Amino acid sequence: MSQELNDLIVGILMTGGALMSLAAAIGLMRFPDLMSRMHAASKPQVLGLLLFLLAMAVQFESWSLLPVLAVCWLFMILTAPVSAHMVGRAGYRTKHLRPELLSIDELDDVVGRAQELLIQARTDSTEDDGAGEDPLVDDDPGAPAGESSLDDDVQSAAGLGPDTAQGARRPGGNPEG
Repeated sequence: MSQELNDLIVGILMTGGALMSLAAAIGLMRFPDLMSRMHAASKPQVLGLLLFLLAMAVQFESWSLLPVLAVCWLFMILTAPVSAHMVGRAGYRTKHLRPELLSIDELDDVVGRAQELLIQARTDSTEDDGAGEDPLVDDDPGAPAGESSLDDDVQSAAGLGPDTAQGARRPGGNPEG
């Protein structure tokens, strides 16, 4: 292949990759909520990286480079959706979303039922006066420090609390329980 055609293909691929990366950056800055930004960060970025990797493959014209580029793109394909899913899940749980932008909220019923079960479990445990309650279980991970949190367990494991040995709060001092 002639050098001019090679340079033209590489230039087109790199321009396309740069435009995809630019689209992802603009989407991160301009979209109104977390869910839209998450989409903008994951979709065009994967295609942009693919175009850059193809440009490298065309420029270097080496078969030995292809497995390395394929592994690089494979890791991006595997990690981008997982990270976007985790960000979206955390955003939904912390209410960093705009419900008016959702056409269907499939998790609303599930979250509502889980909250009902949590309230029911709390009322059952208050009727028992705390008997049989595990002090290491954090019922409300979003609670401020000092209110039903594991801060005292972290302090005791670090040697700051009354129990200085790790696992001393578990029955028999066994870390596995």
